[in-house]
Amino acid sequence: MDSSLLLSEVDAVPHLPTNFIWPNEYLVDVQGELQAPVVDLDGFLRGDQEATQYAAKLIREACLNHGFFQVINHGVDSRLIREAHSQIDTFFKLPIHRKLSVQKTPASMWGYSGAHAHRFSSKLPWKETLSFPYHENTLEHVVTNYFKSTIGEDFEQAGVIFQKYCDGMKQLGLKLVELLAISLGVDRLHYRELFSDGCSIMRCNNYPSCQQPSLTLGTGPHCDPTSITILHQDLVGGLHVFADKKWKTVQPRLDALVVNIGDTFTALSNGRYKSCLHRAVVNKYKERKSLAFFLCPKEDKVLRAPDSVVGMDGTKQYPDFTWSDLLQFTQNHYRADQATLPNFINWLLSSKTTN
Repeated sequence: MDSSLLLSEVDAVPHLPTNFIWPNEYLVDVQGELQAPVVDLDGFLRGDQEATQYAAKLIREACLNHGFFQVINHGVDSRLIREAHSQIDTFFKLPIHRKLSVQKTPASMWGYSGAHAHRFSSKLPWKETLSFPYHENTLEHVVTNYFKSTIGEDFEQAGVIFQKYCDGMKQLGLKLVELLAISLGVDRLHYRELFSDGCSIMRCNNYPSCQQPSLTLGTGPHCDPTSITILHQDLVGGLHVFADKKWKTVQPRLDALVVNIGDTFTALSNGRYKSCLHRAVVNKYKERKSLAFFLCPKEDKVLRAPDSVVGMDGTKQYPDFTWSDLLQFTQNHYRADQATLPNFINWLLSSKTTN
């Protein structure tokens, strides 16, 4: 059975197909809640220096340990977040033939995916996604245009809302990399300039209810290959982080956004800040939704840690690379997991040797 059809007709499936069943070592129970700081951005956004230094301190502590924190008073309108959830709920409730009309193709990152079955055949995640690009490099509203031209004229309003949502996420992302720079002791605009003209990734996730949730995962254990992820999750819960050798929950808050460090920023911090293993579980009785914005640099920009950070550390931990190099690796050669970054570096160095 096609995985997309399976996810849309989940109530009719008495037993989980084997390609959705994960090995036991991936299904270890959660133990407690992640002690991730909730960082109030109000003072920082108002230019308060004392509040800025305190926010940077909290972020530094989190990023040295596990790379996860939550932010409140982040400047993104709560009504806009609710509208985005409502619009994406409308998309995921479309008939399966309509969703499949915008299915991802092997050559593209954009579109609908049911369980990522277009890429993988085993350990399939119990979820469906809609991914689309966001950038500010053209006169057109790229997200609005994507919804209207790809999904249909009846989704133009959804495109307008997600255009505004991505605008807000991008501006917040640029503010967050300022704070990350401050926390690392480098010029506060260093990373902002790196990300200002990048093409970021917006992904909407739907995790349907599952009759046998203990056998599968909504998203398998992985580290994000991107730079930073800004996530809004509903109140169903299901995000787990592997910290202190245990799986721990991230408590959902409607007023907060979850932020985590990705592999690219680990390299940009010379390995100081952690890109942490995380996963999503599913629920027997409730579906879960989340909205993930992945802040990315421009694909051809050379990525390296600031000289001042390398100088303090004494050793450069990673060779220079571009975001397009890492993107090519994860899309064509490797399924993202906790070893993505070291395996990418090995692949990059070996490919340079053979060329």
